[in-house]
Amino acid sequence: MRFQEVELLAIGAGPSGLALGVAVEELAKAELAKDTLIVEQQDDVVWQRGMLIPWTQSQVSFLKDLVTQRNPRSAFSFVNYLHSVGRLDQFINLGSFTPYRMEISGYLGWVAKSLPNVRIDYGRRCVSVRPFGVADGAGEWLVQMADGSAVVCRHLVVAAGRDPYIPDTFSAIPRELMIHSTEFAARIGELDPERTRRIVVVGGAQSAAEMLWTAHQTFPGARCTMVMRSIGLNAYEASKFTNELYYPSFVDEFHSALPEARAQLLREMHRTNYAGLAPDMLDTLYRQMYIERLTGTERIEMIPMVDVAGAEMDGREIVLTLVDRKSGRRFTQRCDVVLLGTGFTKRMPGIVKDLASAVGVDEITVNRSYRMSLPPSFSGTCHLQGVNEATHGIADSLLSVLAARAAEIVTDLLADRRMPPLPAVTESAERPLAATQGAQ
Repeated sequence: MRFQEVELLAIGAGPSGLALGVAVEELAKAELAKDTLIVEQQDDVVWQRGMLIPWTQSQVSFLKDLVTQRNPRSAFSFVNYLHSVGRLDQFINLGSFTPYRMEISGYLGWVAKSLPNVRIDYGRRCVSVRPFGVADGAGEWLVQMADGSAVVCRHLVVAAGRDPYIPDTFSAIPRELMIHSTEFAARIGELDPERTRRIVVVGGAQSAAEMLWTAHQTFPGARCTMVMRSIGLNAYEASKFTNELYYPSFVDEFHSALPEARAQLLREMHRTNYAGLAPDMLDTLYRQMYIERLTGTERIEMIPMVDVAGAEMDGREIVLTLVDRKSGRRFTQRCDVVLLGTGFTKRMPGIVKDLASAVGVDEITVNRSYRMSLPPSFSGTCHLQGVNEATHGIADSLLSVLAARAAEIVTDLLADRRMPPLPAVTESAERPLAATQGAQ
């Protein structure tokens, strides 16, 4: 078993993990940066891999990159990336605050290659985390990888993201006939144009609309139907007043608010991110539907206010049972493939639940600095990124607070490093054998 020891291990090299890496480089001494490792299960850094469609744009300003709101002079800014690749003039001339997703993805990859001290290991999927040692006072984590290797660390930061939400209703549908948005870009090319004549998209937000439009353009002979629970497609709630709730400084207000106030804020902010579309996307779809009605070539259909009550196979056909939320009437919709714009599960990632159970924590909570509450006898730390909406606000899973959150976590880690260590304890467990055999 390959075995290595580091002081700080971050799981996931997405925006959260990379922002943390940049903050370690800029705020901590090189000693910690050189003893920091980020592990990524994929073979490269790609942002929103499943929806990396060339024409799609971010809905967030380029200034909300990994670092600018914390350190506008940083060499790791999006502007410096554009300058480095010779595209700054063209971007300025574009006159847009919202880059294409491909540009953000390229920026993240550039940052990953530019970190001078923090290391990133690719193709390493974490399968378990448990405290190392059996005696009270254990202060390290043993992180097992799918390839059989292991990493021991004192400080752990988890930014692995949430799991895709695939409703149980679709359990009878073969995976080759069902594509979630997280795998859309990679799998849309697998579909046979000759057999793909009826496409159903489930969902009514931005990802669902982008899949609908891409399918419409990719399969000119197919009829594309969108089914949704809402009364119709809506634009993001994006007033300047509402957007102030995405300021990093608003996290303090949200965190200190009463539980009922937090719940109201989350409800009212839902349409600012999860239940809306960009205005350009709405206009594109409406104009296309208008033209198709005008020319008698209708290929886009919207079925609002319905629930998908069932999904089964009838030969090679998928049969969806829909329930009209207005009348209660049940009817069926037949199709050749289902595209799921159903988002992500709200459950805590399994790896976090497992490590909490391993240290005897029943309820997973974090403090204002995103540090997970652990038994007092455990001297190691674990910080969680991107899963704290309930306590830190809706921006926690978005780009808006990346730079500030990374700084808060690193500051918290540095304060912990200055604390005197706990009294030494005798461990009855030995380090993995490979550690004594010169494994790297």
